[in-house]
Amino acid sequence: MLHELRVENLLLIENAELRLAPGLNVLTGETGAGKTVLAHALDLLLGGRPRAGIVRPGAEEAYVEGVFELSDELRTHLGERLPADAEELILARRVAAEGRTRALVNGRSATVGELREVASAMLVFYGQHEHRKLTVASAQLDILDGFCGAAQLQRRAAMAAAHMREAECEQRLDELKALDGARERELDLLQFELAEIDEAAPSESEQEELLSLRGKLAHVEALRSAAFSACETLAPEDGEGVSAKIAAAGNGLDGVSGVDQQLDELSSRWQSLAIEADDLAAELRRYCETLGAEPGLLEKTEERLALLDRLSRKHGGSIADVLAHAEESRQRLALLTDAEASLGSAAAELAEATAVSAALAAELRAARTAAAPKLAEQVSARLDELAMVGASFAVDLNQREGGPNGADGVDFLIATNQGVPAGPLREIASGGELSRVMLALLGVANDGSKRTLVFDEIDAGVGGKTARVVGERLRSLAGDRQILCITHLPQIASLADRHFSIDKDSATDPVLATVTELREPQVVGELVRMLGADEDDSAALRHARELRNAA
Repeated sequence: MLHELRVENLLLIENAELRLAPGLNVLTGETGAGKTVLAHALDLLLGGRPRAGIVRPGAEEAYVEGVFELSDELRTHLGERLPADAEELILARRVAAEGRTRALVNGRSATVGELREVASAMLVFYGQHEHRKLTVASAQLDILDGFCGAAQLQRRAAMAAAHMREAECEQRLDELKALDGARERELDLLQFELAEIDEAAPSESEQEELLSLRGKLAHVEALRSAAFSACETLAPEDGEGVSAKIAAAGNGLDGVSGVDQQLDELSSRWQSLAIEADDLAAELRRYCETLGAEPGLLEKTEERLALLDRLSRKHGGSIADVLAHAEESRQRLALLTDAEASLGSAAAELAEATAVSAALAAELRAARTAAAPKLAEQVSARLDELAMVGASFAVDLNQREGGPNGADGVDFLIATNQGVPAGPLREIASGGELSRVMLALLGVANDGSKRTLVFDEIDAGVGGKTARVVGERLRSLAGDRQILCITHLPQIASLADRHFSIDKDSATDPVLATVTELREPQVVGELVRMLGADEDDSAALRHARELRNAA
């Protein structure tokens, strides 16, 4: 239930607060006074898009807030999005003057989608043209399935999942069939490319080693000359080199060993230098020997690098790309090789999915076939109560191509007068008749929830005694749930449990609208105004009191 609705700086309304009651709440006012502004406020709470220029001139933002009763079920559903100590659910929407919006759930930021999800569990909005939706086939199917009960809604959910599965299987089979046509050509290409890559057996580490070797081989003479010169300086093959001189010079240091510790340390370092010189000379000589590489090694290295470079350019730019392409090709080759088996498997999966969909569609149809005459009978009875005496209502089921809701089409048929052939609701019923059919359906095909129903001038096209009957039907609906009705009919307003009036003051700039909760004497005065009479019109006053007393 919606306990409070607060609106700030929304078009004509600077500040308004409605404290709503259980049962039937009505909102009335002159045409143009701002009733639709409050309807838009409720639409904003349901995640609707703000209209251009909705923020009151001079204000930085508009603000709408709804305070709802918090059920245990909703508390569980919201989970961590709701403070543990919350006693009520507060939904809010801020709309900045430049159009940016912000949604709030109990003071915490939320997406518009989250706000819509939560609000739709609390509130159902029927706008001025909502009854026109009754002419849409999908809406009629939804109403019939709602009348079938919760089990039917579960079947529909299963049907939607089965239909999606069937579509996926069909798409998979089509892909495999298309694949099969070009399979041989693609197989040849994949096998050729894989053979080329496998024969080359490229690796990133090999490429790095070959690049290093190429640089070395390109400068082999300079390397050999430098190493040989250093080796000859240290330890020439003929004569005495630096290494021998270092060793000889160390002999004198050995002769005074043990005399002075400082010199002994220096002598030890000299001996290490002599050993290192000998080792370095031997290493340099061995290095020179390794430079005597096999003939043609540079050419072979260049050829191998050219092969790796060609593969890289062909398959992405690097050896890593070549290896990745090879892996993808192997997977694709396996898929193509197994295409025939995959075709059979996909066809079997599609047949199975189609059978599941057909079975669920049959279950949906059986439930609809059983429920359709019951719905028609009960709606016809309600239409009698809504001053459509002699009108008959029927539900026509017809088979259609399968979809997420099954394989049935629904058409609501109505004959507004006895003896007149029934025709489709969308072609026969007037606006006022559609409103009454909608109310009849709401009474019969109730979804069992306790969501607040909001009607924005749903009584359009209705007047006279029929208006009173419509009002009584609204009050009957409000027996176990809350209803907020924006109306221009005194016959409906007179039945309200709580009455609000909106008035516009054109003397202010900008124009200002205020919302007032009416007490009993004020209610009668508002009914007089709605009857189109002056407040001192005794006949209108008597009529208003009669309407109110009959409530």
